[in-house]
Amino acid sequence: MKFIAFAMSVRAHHPALREITGPLQVRYFQQDFVPRDPKTKPKKYKYPQVYDPYGPRPPPLEKIIELAERIAALPPEERSQIGPALGYKVNLPKMQPISTEGMDLGSQGGTAATAAAKVEEKEKTAFDVKLEKFDAAAKIKVIKEVRSFTSLGLKEAKDLVEKVPCVLKQGVTKDEANDIIEKIKAAGGVAVME
Repeated sequence: MKFIAFAMSVRAHHPALREITGPLQVRYFQQDFVPRDPKTKPKKYKYPQVYDPYGPRPPPLEKIIELAERIAALPPEERSQIGPALGYKVNLPKMQPISTEGMDLGSQGGTAATAAAKVEEKEKTAFDVKLEKFDAAAKIKVIKEVRSFTSLGLKEAKDLVEKVPCVLKQGVTKDEANDIIEKIKAAGGVAVME
C-alpha cells in the first residue's frame, strides 16, 4: 500500500512521467469473493442408493435370463451339481485347503463348527494344548517354554500367556501334546489337552 501511494505522488509531481507510463494500474492481491445470499437455501444433491464404480451396466442378454430361469427351476440336488460340472468343463483349478495351524481362530460358532466337532470326536488324531493357569512367580519360565514350541516373539508369547485360559498350540499329535504339557508343568503352569 505504501509503494502505491509513493508511485502516485511521483506521477503527480512529474507530468512527463504520466505520458510515458500511461495510466497507472493498481491491482490488489485478494481473492474474488462473492458473498452468498443469506436467503438462498443450500443445494441438495441426489445421491444414488448404491455406488457402482463401473457405472450403469447394460441389461443381461435374453439367453442369459432364460438360462437363469432354467437353473432356478431345477431341484436342489441337481442345482448343487452345476458348480463342479461347470468347473470341470471350464478347467478351473481345484481349490486347495488353507492350513490354519498355529492360528488362534477364536470360538467358531454355527452349524459348521458343530458338524466339525462331531467329525473330530469320531477320529480324534489332532489335539489342542490349552494353558489353564500358571504360578505368578513362574510367569517368565512359562513364557520361555511357550516361545520354545511356537514361532511367537517375546511380546506375542507374553500377550498369549497373560490371557489365560488360551490355546497354545492347535492340531498336534497326542505324543507332542503330552510333551508340551510336561514342559509347561515343569515351568510352573497347568496345561490340558483338548
